[in-house]
Amino acid sequence: MVELYESQRAMRNMRRAAMQRGVVAVLDVGSSKIACLVLRFDGTDRLSNAEGIGSMAGQSGFRVIGAATTRSRGVRFGEINAMQETERAIRTAIQAAQKMAKIRVDHVIACFSGAEPRSYGLDGSVEVETEVVSEQDVARVLAACDVPDYGAGREVLHAQPVNFALDHRSGLGDPRGQVGQTLTTDMHMLTVDEVAIQNLAYCVKRCDLELAGIASSAYVSGMSALVEDEQELGAACIDMGGGATSLSIFMKKHMIYADTVRMGGEHVTSDISMGLQVPTATAERIKTFYGGVHATGMDDREMIELEGDTGDWEHDRRTVSRAELIGIMRPRVEEILEEVRARLDIAGFEHLPSQQIVLTGGGSQIPGLDGLATKILGQQVRLGRPMRVHGLPQAATGPAFASAVGMCLFATHPQDEWWDFDLPVERYPVRSLKRAVKWFKDNW
Repeated sequence: MVELYESQRAMRNMRRAAMQRGVVAVLDVGSSKIACLVLRFDGTDRLSNAEGIGSMAGQSGFRVIGAATTRSRGVRFGEINAMQETERAIRTAIQAAQKMAKIRVDHVIACFSGAEPRSYGLDGSVEVETEVVSEQDVARVLAACDVPDYGAGREVLHAQPVNFALDHRSGLGDPRGQVGQTLTTDMHMLTVDEVAIQNLAYCVKRCDLELAGIASSAYVSGMSALVEDEQELGAACIDMGGGATSLSIFMKKHMIYADTVRMGGEHVTSDISMGLQVPTATAERIKTFYGGVHATGMDDREMIELEGDTGDWEHDRRTVSRAELIGIMRPRVEEILEEVRARLDIAGFEHLPSQQIVLTGGGSQIPGLDGLATKILGQQVRLGRPMRVHGLPQAATGPAFASAVGMCLFATHPQDEWWDFDLPVERYPVRSLKRAVKWFKDNW
C-alpha cells in the first residue's frame, strides 16, 4: 500500500501544481465514448480548503474552455483491453479539446468505470493529545483504522473519512480545532482491480500526458447528478453507461458505497443487432430513434424500415414493428435494473431515511425507463442531468456527460482522503513493510 499511498499523494501535489498554472484536462474513459474537457482556473478560491474535511463540490473558480468526444475504442466493461486503440482514441479527444481551447494541456485527471469495485467500512479511535483536535490527531485516527485484507491484485482507489465523533458528539464534518478527549472516525474505502488502474495510467503516459488524479466514475457521477439535499439525506446514483452500469450511494454528502454491474447500453444494442439481424451501427441508430421499454397498441402499427447492405434485396428491405423492437429491449433493461436492485439490497439501501434513486448516463435516455425503474427499484426514481458548469457546450449537458462534469467538480474541490494527511509511519500495514524489506533486499 505504500506504493499507492505515495503515488496518490504525488498525483494530488501534481494536481495542485497544474491548477496553479491555470489549466488541467479531465478525461472520462468510457466503453462507448471518450470525453475530454479542458478547464481554466481563474478564481482566487481554487486551492481553498476552508470547508474542511468533506465533500466540497462546487463550481466557482473554473470555466470549461475546451470540450471534445470521440467514439471509444479498445475499452470493454469500462476497462482497457486494447492499449493502442485506446491510446489513439484518447489522443484524438485530447487534441480536439486542445484545439478548441487554443492551449496545450500537460496534466489530466481521469475517471473510469468497471475494475470490479468493492466497498469497505472502517473505523478507528484515538485519544486526543492536547485536548484540542489537531491535524496530527486526524492523521492518527485515520491511521488507526483497521485495514481489512482486501486480497492480492487490488488497490485502494478512494479512502475517505465520512464521519467523525468527538467524545459523545457524532456527525462532525471537521473536528479540527474542537475540544475533546476521544476522537473516532468512520471511513469508506473503495478498492479496485490494480491491473485496470495500471493500464489506464500507462495509456495516459503513452499519450505524453501526466496523470494528476484518478477517480471512480460511480463517485463523480453522483457528485454531478445528485442535488445537495439528496447527497445529504441519502440517495443512490445509477450511471447507465455503454459497457457498465455504475452505482453509488451518498449520505451526509459522502459516498458510502459503490459498485458496478457489467452490463450497459451496448448490451441492449447487441440484443437488437442479433434479434433483428442488422449491423451494430444500424441497431444503435434504431435504438436511439425508436427505442423504448413500454409497448402500447399504437406500436404494433408503427413500422420501422431496416436498411442493410448484404446484397440480398429481400433481406435489406424489411420492416419490423416498434412493439417487436421494445420486446427485444425490455428484457435486457429489466435484467440490468434487477441486478442493480440486488446490489442496493446488499448495501442496505432500504434502511436509509431517504431512498431517492437518480438515473443518469447515456443509457438512461431510453423512453419510459424511469417508469420501469420505479416498478423494479422503488417509488422515488427520477432522471438526473449533470449540474451546469461555466462554459460547458450545449452538446455536453446531457446525462451521458454526468461523469465528465463530475470530474470537473472533483478536480476543483476534492474531498480529503487518507493520503492528504501525514500518517504515522508505524501504522502502515504489515504487508507494505514486507514489500519494502523485499525491495531493499533485491536492490542492495
